[in-house]
Amino acid sequence: MLSLRQREQRQAWVLLAPMLLVMLLLTAWPLLRTIWLSFTDAALIGSGEAPGWIGFENYLFAITDADFRSSLWRTLYFTVVSVAIEGVIGVLVALLLNQKFAGRNVLRVLVILPWALPTIVNAMMWRLNFNPDYGSINALLTQLGIIDGYRSWLGSPDSALNAVMFADIWKNYPLVTLLVLAALQSIPDDLFEAARLDGASAWRRFRAITFPAIVGPLSVALVLRTIDAFKIFDIIYVMTRGGPVDSTKTLSFYVYQESFSYLRAGSGAAYAMLMTLLCAVLITLYMLLLWRQRRKGSAYEG
Repeated sequence: MLSLRQREQRQAWVLLAPMLLVMLLLTAWPLLRTIWLSFTDAALIGSGEAPGWIGFENYLFAITDADFRSSLWRTLYFTVVSVAIEGVIGVLVALLLNQKFAGRNVLRVLVILPWALPTIVNAMMWRLNFNPDYGSINALLTQLGIIDGYRSWLGSPDSALNAVMFADIWKNYPLVTLLVLAALQSIPDDLFEAARLDGASAWRRFRAITFPAIVGPLSVALVLRTIDAFKIFDIIYVMTRGGPVDSTKTLSFYVYQESFSYLRAGSGAAYAMLMTLLCAVLITLYMLLLWRQRRKGSAYEG
């Protein structure tokens, strides 16, 4: 006879089985198919013959391809810089919105609006803002005396990637703000009051009370943003199409071109798998770093 706990576990697995089957079909099969294609010379158009097995040739070519390496470093730069800036701005804005002042609720709504915008809408808006003829960025900077004339921000290889990064940061820092603000509101006011009575400075209160409370939600936000930033595609496609002269060509755009512009499904699948592995490694390192930081934060005693 099965115990009550065993019967409950069996019933739970029976109820979960349909969902697990759907997840398997929607996730495992496409992944396995992509892995298989990455070892072939498959093309999206051809003579109708079955793809030929070529082993690790696609992977070896990617490793030795200068264009692939350039796209990789460009993607790492975009990911590290944008996520770091979003983390800092998100925490600072959350600390501000956690204070009591007139109009706080209205400001909270306004801060969340950029994140609520669809990425395509955000990209088109900033493409217009960076327009070299009538863009608001040129008008503002010229009137402030920061620049002496209108510039083509998206048309210059030196500034195009940073301009796209600016648009991405503007849209996504509210996610960090939202999660950190929720954590800040869960901290009892009595803790801060007791710390003030003990003579703790604002920085010591942040280290001993605030940071340990927000490090968990902040870690989640940064990991989510790392994943999104590493596979960035849509905002680049709308704003620059990977140009000028490939200065905004990230790994996702590289995979897109290989698969759908050059119609090489086999090599495109291999590049996509390499991108997935690199993203997994990056996230693992990020999680280890945040875990160590969380342990340090929990060890603070003021």
